[in-house]
Amino acid sequence: MAAPLFTRPRRLLLLFLGLFQGALLLFFALFITYDEPSGQAEDASSTNQVYSIFPFFQDIQVMLVVGLGLLLTFLPRYGFSALIHNFLLLNFSMQWALVLQGLLHHFHHSQVYLDLHKLLISEFAAVTVLISVGAILGRTSPCQLLAMATCEVPIYLASEWVIVSCLGVLDVGGTITIHVFSCYFGLGVSKTLFGAARQPLHPKETPTPRSDLMSLVGMLILWVFWPSFVAVLCQPGDAQHHAILNTLLAMSASTVTTAVASSLLERDGKLSPGHLQNGSLAGGVAIGVVADMAMPPVAALALGSLSAIVCVLGFRFLTPLLGRKLALQDQCGIHNLHGLPGILGATASIIVILMASKDTSRSHFSQLSPTGDNATEAVGEQWGGHGVSRQALCQAAGLAVAISASLLSGLLTGAILRLPCLAQLPEQLCFEDSLYFKIQDQTESLGPGSTAEEVTLALKEQF
Repeated sequence: MAAPLFTRPRRLLLLFLGLFQGALLLFFALFITYDEPSGQAEDASSTNQVYSIFPFFQDIQVMLVVGLGLLLTFLPRYGFSALIHNFLLLNFSMQWALVLQGLLHHFHHSQVYLDLHKLLISEFAAVTVLISVGAILGRTSPCQLLAMATCEVPIYLASEWVIVSCLGVLDVGGTITIHVFSCYFGLGVSKTLFGAARQPLHPKETPTPRSDLMSLVGMLILWVFWPSFVAVLCQPGDAQHHAILNTLLAMSASTVTTAVASSLLERDGKLSPGHLQNGSLAGGVAIGVVADMAMPPVAALALGSLSAIVCVLGFRFLTPLLGRKLALQDQCGIHNLHGLPGILGATASIIVILMASKDTSRSHFSQLSPTGDNATEAVGEQWGGHGVSRQALCQAAGLAVAISASLLSGLLTGAILRLPCLAQLPEQLCFEDSLYFKIQDQTESLGPGSTAEEVTLALKEQF
């Protein structure tokens, strides 16, 4: 007998997650171990990691699990799915990235030595997945989301290695390597997955005051902890101090500017919750690439204000235009929050580098790259004159690589997500928690003896 509607996708999801976690247990048992200190120097290094990285790491966890999860709950009947799928994708992607980077970069003598820094880099890989999913939120099944994460993580790791290690791009806060990459990867997936036909406005897409309020709470949590995300990989001392200060200034300016721009664009002068949810964070996206560079505080304020203006104008004008001309679906507006401010931040880094003198460049551009190497040590020897121009070209090249690699790989990944076995949702069943969660109100309305299949059939009858 054939399985009832949507029972197979749920079973496929459980099978996929179960096999993945079982394989990971085997891999950890055979190859993963902790660093074994052999002397006082190693003990000091481990202690420094705990005290210097772990407080930032905790802040980032709160950002991703609570802040980003709540930010995605603006869809009124998709709150459970947005929050829980975000949580599952974070854990799945982090473990997958940990395995990949262990095999590619840290596999020595048949062992991978685990430490907090490697776990942090894996978390950054997971962030790219969580951002990219915003383009297709609510219109995809969990199986499709896991398949997307499986494809995106290795592509991100390869892209980040090329941009930071090969090109020597300075990007301590992940503006280019994380935000720009994940944005255009998600848009590429959306374009291929939904085809050339423009998706009509779904009746369950419209936010309610309650869902908008939950999303605003998520924005506030992200806003508070964002400086930790930018500063965690900076060298302790002045660079880290400047990164925190610049991030706070940029985000403060973007918040105020968002309120002004949103009010001016609305005919009645009221504020749009959607603008506030995104524009207030745009400064944190843009400032990441220049956060630890030598620049005056006013530059951080200006960049925050410009990023907010670009973000709000993107929601007001660019998103509808891309929908009409390119049939591009961007459910959460990731192009406006991550793509446009990311490009603005990358452009700002080129300007700041060209304006920097040799002395300031050597003292203020030192940072730890996401791979743990001092990416600017070799570059610093060449700064001044042609060295400055060369680094500016590297920044531009890194931005070009991030956009082109992510867009192309996203288009290919979208084709994979169209496979029938991944259970793409029909239009009438999108944005609905009841497909994958036992919602008490729904089951009570059907009576105590109702089955999960009856809940699904009752749901279909509502359309």
